[in-house]
Amino acid sequence: MTDGVRLATPRGRALLAATALGSGMAFLDGTVVNVALPTIGRELDATLAQLQWTVNAYTLTLAALILLGGSLGDRLGRRRIYLLGVVWFTAASVLCALAPTAEVLIAARALQGIGGALLTPGALAILQTAMHPDDRPRAIGAWAGLTGVSGVIGPLLGGWLLEYDWRWVFAINVPLAALTVWLIVVSAPESRDDEAAGRFDVEGAVLGAVALGASTYALISWPDSGASALNVGMAVLSLAAAAGFLYRERVAAHPMVPLTLFSDRTFSGINLMTFAVYAGLSGVMFFLVLQLQVTLGWTPLEAGIATIPTTILMLFFSGRSADLAKRFGVRPPLVTGSVCGAAGVALLIMVDDGDSYLLGVLPGVTLLGIGLTTLVPTLTATVMASAPQHLAGVASGVNNGVARAAGLLAVAALPAVAGLSGEAYADPDLLTDAYRIAMGVCAALLAVGAVAAMSLRPRALTEPAEAEAVTVPAGAEQSASTPAPCSAPGLPPSHGR
Repeated sequence: MTDGVRLATPRGRALLAATALGSGMAFLDGTVVNVALPTIGRELDATLAQLQWTVNAYTLTLAALILLGGSLGDRLGRRRIYLLGVVWFTAASVLCALAPTAEVLIAARALQGIGGALLTPGALAILQTAMHPDDRPRAIGAWAGLTGVSGVIGPLLGGWLLEYDWRWVFAINVPLAALTVWLIVVSAPESRDDEAAGRFDVEGAVLGAVALGASTYALISWPDSGASALNVGMAVLSLAAAAGFLYRERVAAHPMVPLTLFSDRTFSGINLMTFAVYAGLSGVMFFLVLQLQVTLGWTPLEAGIATIPTTILMLFFSGRSADLAKRFGVRPPLVTGSVCGAAGVALLIMVDDGDSYLLGVLPGVTLLGIGLTTLVPTLTATVMASAPQHLAGVASGVNNGVARAAGLLAVAALPAVAGLSGEAYADPDLLTDAYRIAMGVCAALLAVGAVAAMSLRPRALTEPAEAEAVTVPAGAEQSASTPAPCSAPGLPPSHGR
């Protein structure tokens, strides 16, 4: 299997299903848990803060350890770490289902985040290294569509499971995980970074986890408690740890995240684009659902179903849209998708009380869906194509971290930027004014993504990256000026929490 698994074979389809199921399980869990929060609060007698941390504990550990998860996969074996992540996530899910108190549930959710950090970068890294080069873009596009379905299924499945018991919201992961483990074992070859040598970069791993974890905590807590001593301390700690992480990765003989990755213009540019696009998308999903429920008076289920056209488009056409980048290069679909998405968000700005779904919401949601279907598969494939194949896990971890940081920052900052605070979100008039400002910012962020895409070299996905991988001898120090190690085509994105 020197050339890779072909997507059209039974093994290729099993490999795609295994990676999509594992990723989808993590994404599904987030949306299902959100629907279950009121019921969990009543049955466990939980406070509002405890319900918030039921969600945030997962986000915190996932964001803090996602770089480590990608690096461990590259070093110890991508299939091995992916399987460990799936099993860990499932064991934590069982603990969630059995939790007798809110405190135990929060702790179990934090453990779930660790499992998510191990499996999330691995899914795309496995596809990148196992699939035949000609099939990678289409496989990644199909992966994006399949995992996106979990975002829509979540509220529907959650509502159905809550008819029986909220604990099934977590227990449902057990059969999904069993199927995922079987599929990955029979379909995925093991792969790792054969150039890894010497001791593991423990200092870099710790500094990276502290930087991401402290910044995530500050972003989560700031909207509620503002510039408290703890939040300010966490923000300062994250900056200090980030500076230490960059220095460590510059001088380490075998860094966890080689900074030479970022000397490749495509890798840096596509991650900048990822930040802008996912900040905009996270803001859209946050404010649109609020506007539909508070101002238009829709139920939570109706608001969730409103975005189904976007997911349907991604499900059926993401695999095909990735072929555009192979034929025309990466810039046209990235620019076109960003502009189309921005136009869709612009249409949604005027959604107001009395609007019907067909005339007020559907056009904007559909245009946004067309933009995402064109944009996301190519964005995912390009970020991995710009990194050397032996660092597929690290590249996936970096891009996932960028996307999640963008989402957290957007949800934390946009309400303040739009002038929404306290209980103002419950007032339709105040919310509508803030909604229009926030959606305008989100449209602008997607437009920034188009500008970032225009700076990319107009190569096709099948072309190799610009520079060759650089092997640093054991014990040697690596300078930030070392030539960029880039040689193989590849891919990932990330979804919001």
